[in-house]
Amino acid sequence: MSEKPRVLILGGVGFVGRHLVSYLIKNNLVSKILVADKMLPQTAGLSAEEQKLYTHELVTYKQSNLAREGTIDEVFGAAGGKWKYVFNLAAATKYSQPEEVYRENVIQVSETCSKAAAKHKVSRYIEVSTAQVYESGKKPRTENAKLSPWTGLAKASLEAENKVKEVKDLNYVIVRPAIIYGTGDTLGITPRMIIAATYKKKGKTMELLWDGHLRINTVHVRDVVKALWFLTTNGPSGSVWNLADENDTDQGSVNKLLEQIFGIKTSFVGSIKSQLATTVSMKTVADVANDKHLKPWSDLCRSNNIVDTPLTPYLDEELLFNNPLSVDGSGITKLGFKYEYPKTVSYTHLRAHETGRNLV
Repeated sequence: MSEKPRVLILGGVGFVGRHLVSYLIKNNLVSKILVADKMLPQTAGLSAEEQKLYTHELVTYKQSNLAREGTIDEVFGAAGGKWKYVFNLAAATKYSQPEEVYRENVIQVSETCSKAAAKHKVSRYIEVSTAQVYESGKKPRTENAKLSPWTGLAKASLEAENKVKEVKDLNYVIVRPAIIYGTGDTLGITPRMIIAATYKKKGKTMELLWDGHLRINTVHVRDVVKALWFLTTNGPSGSVWNLADENDTDQGSVNKLLEQIFGIKTSFVGSIKSQLATTVSMKTVADVANDKHLKPWSDLCRSNNIVDTPLTPYLDEELLFNNPLSVDGSGITKLGFKYEYPKTVSYTHLRAHETGRNLV
């Protein structure tokens, strides 16, 4: 029987990275894991159970700036090297960042790490991008759909994909997930939950831009990490794979669940009023909304003796435009992959976002 593979997880302390580490350990899939990340596990807001992952006997953690060519060989050679599979989860995930931030923390990271992967002859390199690289629209986007990224992060991610494709003699696949949700999420569905909690406190109706049909397709983080591992041995080199559940999640379906969880009423401004508001300045709209939500959230945390939390109701202006995220994630199932959470967002799954905190 052959020895289990050794894997390198770039950005392994982040939201998806910590779930991947957990998945590999719990399913006894590897003989060694090296986690390379700028973020220290001790400062990443991890739960006690998640903290233990990084002191597991199979795991070595190495703090690294992966954008620097001078340190990347050291990373690939750490803990004995000889990595069979490399997962790149190290890209920046915040929206509306300056171009130079994305260039260093998305594009340069992918270019540097993919070149190193080829140099060290890894069996497969997996680049995690985003489904926001597709032209927005109501029709589900397949892997062959038109590319027209509509956020700064997506533009950088697409350029990073192209850098990976340029590397000679690299066995790679690219993964484009929809909105990833699950325990530990702070940027996907969670801000909507935080906002709902503030409206429960205020006793008012939660009102959102556009309408309930605006698609915000989703995929559970456990399905994401399961798919990443599946793609180490499935799919041809150079292939691209979407990840999205069958739920076709939209604003309306999420709002119905928020009403169940928090006992609030929700509504939508509608397309005409939304268009009028955003014609003036989406930044202004976002600033007004954030000012309205941040203080009640701060008061809620204070009243529950929460002095530090990564959770926030902050809404980024890039995500407030009428850009449907509609993704066809069925392609990977033709290889034999099966989603464990095909009918996403459920009451139970959204409750899991509370991560031990009582927001209700």
